[in-house]
Amino acid sequence: MMRQMRENTKWIMLVTALAFVGLMVFQWGMDITGQSGLSIGEIGSVNGTPVPYEAWNNTYQSLFNQVQLSQDPDPVTSQQTRDIEDAAWDEIVNQLLIQQELERRGIVVTDEELLAAARFNPPPELRTNPAFLTDGFFDIQKYQAFLASPTVDDLTLLQLEAYYRSVIPQNKLMRQVTSDIYFTDAAVWREYQDRNEKISVSYVALNPAQRVDDSAVTVTSDEVREYYDDHEDEFALPAQATVRAVILDKTPTPEDTLAMGTLAAELRQEIIDGADFEDVLGRPGVGTGSGDLGWFTRDLMPEEFSDVAFAAAVGELTEPVRTTFGYHLIEVQDEAEDSVQARHILIPFVRTEESELGLYTLADSLEALGESRTIAEAASTLTLAVETAFLSTDFAFVAGAGQVGEGADWAFEEALVGDVSPVLETRQAFYMLELVELREAGAISLADATGSIEQTVKAAKKVERAQEEGEEIVAQVRGGADLAAIAEEKGLEVQMAGPYARVDFVPGMGQLNAAVGAGFGLNIEDVSSPVVANNNVFVIELTEYFGPDSTAFVVERLPLRDEMLGLAQQTRLQEWLQGLRDVAQIIDQRDEVLNADPADAQQPIGGFGF
Repeated sequence: MMRQMRENTKWIMLVTALAFVGLMVFQWGMDITGQSGLSIGEIGSVNGTPVPYEAWNNTYQSLFNQVQLSQDPDPVTSQQTRDIEDAAWDEIVNQLLIQQELERRGIVVTDEELLAAARFNPPPELRTNPAFLTDGFFDIQKYQAFLASPTVDDLTLLQLEAYYRSVIPQNKLMRQVTSDIYFTDAAVWREYQDRNEKISVSYVALNPAQRVDDSAVTVTSDEVREYYDDHEDEFALPAQATVRAVILDKTPTPEDTLAMGTLAAELRQEIIDGADFEDVLGRPGVGTGSGDLGWFTRDLMPEEFSDVAFAAAVGELTEPVRTTFGYHLIEVQDEAEDSVQARHILIPFVRTEESELGLYTLADSLEALGESRTIAEAASTLTLAVETAFLSTDFAFVAGAGQVGEGADWAFEEALVGDVSPVLETRQAFYMLELVELREAGAISLADATGSIEQTVKAAKKVERAQEEGEEIVAQVRGGADLAAIAEEKGLEVQMAGPYARVDFVPGMGQLNAAVGAGFGLNIEDVSSPVVANNNVFVIELTEYFGPDSTAFVVERLPLRDEMLGLAQQTRLQEWLQGLRDVAQIIDQRDEVLNADPADAQQPIGGFGF
């Protein structure tokens, strides 16, 4: 029992600790085992504190794996990859700012606090671990018995300690930042009322777009001009450029992929012939995510990986398994009813040295030709395709190359029409541009904007016409007429809605708008004035009212207050952290550092680091 508990807990601890690995690298310059990490350089700094590549890449790997698992079997797209890279950077920056603030405020954690937290306040992940549940509920005695067991290894305890050394100070900081947030009983009651006070209504919707004919409204040239002058921002245009582009894709070729598969098969044969598994982990081409995976369930890994791992016998080294990450050699070390313990060798999808050299040679040749020829001539000489792309100062994107900020800077700030750029680089491609046309920032002319303005003004006038009809309906109902009878006479449909609260989504009316809220100010059988919402006009009659249960509020008051506090604290922390970022000196050198040396392209970004 204890062995299984320890093994189950170990991989959970590893997952829990991932979020804090980067912070520990900054704080101590070493990983959680006390060993210094290998460095391939700093990729930026925050207020003078360096950001090591390893810290960023560890965070990137964790986020990448989470996204991949969440959408398996669909692969992570190139746009998602860029978003994950930026999210990893933001997370590292935030953690560094938090760490600096902890040091500035002198917030620390004592050994006594560590012991108390470890014993009585386990991480959330452990509270749902089946090994610590009794009748579906967390059993503190089972957890404490596990901690006292001599079978607990030092690494697990180090990971648990690292978790609390990060969490406890950050919790103290959170309390300092949010200590003034409080909700009175009256405020909690108002929130409870918004959620639980409900009404039912009948209503008619006077859909202006359908009910008011185009011929019924006209728009004059003076009205068009007035709208144009009053809404200048709507018609502003950024600077725009038309370019020709040659793209050299940096992603692995089919030949590269085949070579990775061949290498995986060769390494497997070496191990079968007697080579040590651990020695093979250090071979060229083996990914940094290789090694011990610990215990995992089937749903934790990609389907194709799990299918092979759970079918393999203990001690078996599988044939190469292909996933979106690359080729894997899996060795199952132990198995349980619903989980296995394994280690693996990952051969990631990267370009071979020969392929990489060929790509850089091609990029150099393209740049040399571009110095004296048009881009079409240079591309033709090298049998490359030329694409046409459109850039603007607020959207610099070229299909196949991604975000081309450096290319946009060249086009808008340096180039003349007909100029050819040097070969530039993004993380996914090399590219070269030729400026075809440049249009300065300006505005859509009145003539070009007239059509859309007329439609906008016409729609507003239709709403006004519908409001006028709504006023007639309201006057008749308030005079004693029946809403249903009036609606039938006018060819309208009376619809029913409810019971609903102020915060609910109401089919036909929407959510958190004037139409949803209008009925709460009425008495039974009262009718509202015409209400405009979602480009529609509503006349609403209150049919039923359901007041909030004050007795139930007594029971729900404290949990609701906690929920409100949690949301308010989260908002406060986001605003506080953004304030730190606004005044911080943040230097992002990812592009310069990661693309500085061709050899870096052999380093896989991401991996299979569970």
